Amino acid sequence: MRLEKDLLGEREVPASVYYGIHTLRALENFPLSDYKVSYTLIKAITLIKKAAAEVNAELGHLAKDKAQSIAVAADEVINGKWRDQFVIDALQGGAGTSTNMNVNEVLANRAIELLGGQRGDYDLVHPLNHVNMHQSTNDVYPTALRIAAIWLLKPLSEGCAALQASLQAKEAEFAGVIKVGRTEMQDAVPVMLGQEFSAYAGAVARDRWRLHKVEERLRQAALGGTAIGTGLNADKKYIFMVNDRVRQYAGIGLARAENMIDVIQNADVFVEVSGLLKALAVNLGKCAHDLRLLSSGPRAGLGEIRLPERQAGSSIMPGKVNPIIPEAINQVAFHVMASDMAIAMAAQSGQLELNPFMPLIAHHLLESLTVLTNAVTVFNEFCIQGITADAQRCQALLEGSQVSVTALVPHIGYDLASKVARRALETGVTVRQAALELAVLPEPRIDAILDPRAMTRPGIAGAQK
Repeated sequence: MRLEKDLLGEREVPASVYYGIHTLRALENFPLSDYKVSYTLIKAITLIKKAAAEVNAELGHLAKDKAQSIAVAADEVINGKWRDQFVIDALQGGAGTSTNMNVNEVLANRAIELLGGQRGDYDLVHPLNHVNMHQSTNDVYPTALRIAAIWLLKPLSEGCAALQASLQAKEAEFAGVIKVGRTEMQDAVPVMLGQEFSAYAGAVARDRWRLHKVEERLRQAALGGTAIGTGLNADKKYIFMVNDRVRQYAGIGLARAENMIDVIQNADVFVEVSGLLKALAVNLGKCAHDLRLLSSGPRAGLGEIRLPERQAGSSIMPGKVNPIIPEAINQVAFHVMASDMAIAMAAQSGQLELNPFMPLIAHHLLESLTVLTNAVTVFNEFCIQGITADAQRCQALLEGSQVSVTALVPHIGYDLASKVARRALETGVTVRQAALELAVLPEPRIDAILDPRAMTRPGIAGAQK
C-alpha cells in the first residue's frame, strides 16, 4: 500500500494501481451500476491531456521532461494500455470530475515511473499541478465528449450507408413482385415489394444525411475556458494553442468556441445529436416491425417474405424459427429512445454555469452511438441481405383480396365501387367477378382498370386515351 492525501485527509491506496486517492474515493462513493466510463471518452480526455502538456511545455509552464513523460503515458492509454486502471462507474456525481481525476492520476503515476520514480511521488509529476495544468473538468469533459461522439458518428454513418445499399439492392431484386399494400393493418391497394423496400432505403438515407450534418454542431470546443468559460487561470496563448493541438491529434475539425461560457454550461447540442439517433432508432424499429409482420407464419401468417434463419427458436416447439434479428433491432430502438429521454432530462436540469449531469449524458449518448452502430451492421448482414420473397404467396394474397376495387372509383364513383366491394366480400368472389355481375362497365374496360401492376404507378388505371 502507499499513503496518499487530499483535502479530506489521508488514505491508503494499493501500491499496484496507477490511480490515486481521488479515484479511490469515487470508487467508494459511486457503486451504482456495472457500467464503466466509455473508453472512447477516456481516450479523448487523455488526448487533451497530451496536447495540454505539450503546449504548456512549449510556453515554458511545464518542464519538458515532465511533459514528455505525460505524453508518452497518454499515448500508452490511447493505444489501450492500462485500460484496467479506469475503474469508475459511468454514473457519478461531480460533472465528470471523478473521471477527469482518474485520467490525471493514471497519467501522473505512469509518468512518474517513466522518470524513474515510484507511484505516488507527486513531487515528480502531480495529477493537478502538472497533468491538469490550465484545465478544469468543466472545459475538458464536454470537449472530450464532443470528440468521442464525432469519432463514433463516423462508423455509424458508414454502417447506415451499407444498410441503405442493401435495402436498395432488395428494392431492385423485388421490383417485379406485386403484393397487397396495407394501411392500418387492413388491405389497401396493390404495391410492389420493391417499392416497400424503397421506403426503408429512403428513411435510412435521411438518417445518414442528418448524422452527417449534426457533426458540425459538435465541433465547438471550449478548451481554455476552465471553470465556467471565462478562461480564469489559463494562459491566453495556451487557449489558442491547445485547441489547435487537440484538433490535430483528434483528426477532426474542432474549432474554438466564440462563447465558451455557452458551450460549458449548455448541453443542448447533445440533445440534438441524441434526437437524431432517436430518429434513426425509430426508422430501424419500424422497418424491423414490418419485416416481422411480412415474414409471419410460415403458413398461418402473411408469409410474403422469408428472413434468414439464424438459430432454433424454441425450447419446447420443434422446428420453430423466430425473427430474432428484427426483434433485437426493436430492442435496440427502445433502448436508444429511452436514452434520449434521459439525455433530455439531464440537459435541462443543469443549473447556472454548469451542468452536473454530464456523466449521464455522456454514458447514454456514447452507448446509443455504439449500440446503433452494431445494430445497423447486424441488421444488414444477418437479416436484410438474406431476405427472399415468396412471389407466389404475394400473388395469391393479392388475388384473394379486394384491393383492386379502389381503381374503379374514378370510373364508376365511390358508392358503386363500394357495392362491388361489398358483393365481393359477401359472396366470396373476386372484385372482377363482382364488377361483372353488377355490370358496372363492359368486361374489356373492367379488365383494363383492374390490372394490378397499373395500380402501382401514378395515374388513373385503365384511363382511356
